[in-house]
Amino acid sequence: MARFRIVTPAGASFTVAGGGYALESEALAEIDAEIVEAPTDTAGFIAAAREADAIYAKGIPITREIIDSLTKCRIIALGSVGVDSVDVKAATARGIPVTNVPDTFIEEVADHAMMLLLAGFRRLIEQDRMVREGRWKEGRPALLQIPRLMGQTLGFISFGRVARAVARRAAPFGLRMMAYDPFIEELQIAEYGVQPATLSEVLAQSDFLSMHAPARPEVHHMLKEQHFRAMKPSAIFVNTGRGPTVDESALIKALQEGWIAHAALDVLETEPPSHNNPLLRMENVTLTAHVASASARFDEARKRRVGHELALVLQDKWPMSCVNPSVLQTTKLRRWQPVGMGRGPNS
Repeated sequence: MARFRIVTPAGASFTVAGGGYALESEALAEIDAEIVEAPTDTAGFIAAAREADAIYAKGIPITREIIDSLTKCRIIALGSVGVDSVDVKAATARGIPVTNVPDTFIEEVADHAMMLLLAGFRRLIEQDRMVREGRWKEGRPALLQIPRLMGQTLGFISFGRVARAVARRAAPFGLRMMAYDPFIEELQIAEYGVQPATLSEVLAQSDFLSMHAPARPEVHHMLKEQHFRAMKPSAIFVNTGRGPTVDESALIKALQEGWIAHAALDVLETEPPSHNNPLLRMENVTLTAHVASASARFDEARKRRVGHELALVLQDKWPMSCVNPSVLQTTKLRRWQPVGMGRGPNS
């Protein structure tokens, strides 16, 4: 029997064909830890995970009921940036660190956000359709109605890692940039050539509004009808963050009634969307299937990172990334300083 038992819901999310836990196990082999799959129903998972040393969260919500049933758990590890599938407050109350992979797919998501911005602005889908339908001569007149990109204003809601990477990409295009993020110091925002601003200023001035707020209870439906009404009629809304941060019914109304011009979305409030979701039939919407983080390195990078985080905590060391770092101050975990990696937890 292995020294440490890590329980995970059977099946996998965000994985490529083949599955398995070979990549996670590279770091775990040295400490004699095994990953064991458990049923995905709540009762079955609780029965299997009650005495687990760690939880590898994927596929099902890790609720307060599940967390409160754990007797030995020392870490709940996620292989994603978002942590909305775990009741972080319940884990914090139990002194269990919750880890994620916040810096593994930054470049891919930033590339995708910039792609959506440009595709929406230059009407890529519409232009492609015109060529395929033999409407060649309609392409140029359609674009003669939009301004040049240089000099337009790109606004960010939340200015974390991805937004900063988008700002680096947008700067050479000559975009003026501004950001609303009450949790980041103004000087830190300004370092990226971005003007700190209030939410109302960002809404009113942005020609492109890029949403990067995380999926947390306090920002559920952060953008409502009044926010879309405050935007420019020519504005393009881009979301590569999380769908539930936007009241989708309000966004649909904004697009239908012309409060904004276009939406370019990688995330939706309900995924996959219902077949009768109006967004699927709207010509002023560009959609991708929550794929912004995907690349050839996706599975390999995140799985190895999960295994590394599990191994660190099971060896009584601080994880690299912790979304509830306050628990680390009250545990017996030791700080560590890997070469070239900076300090321990970074939420």
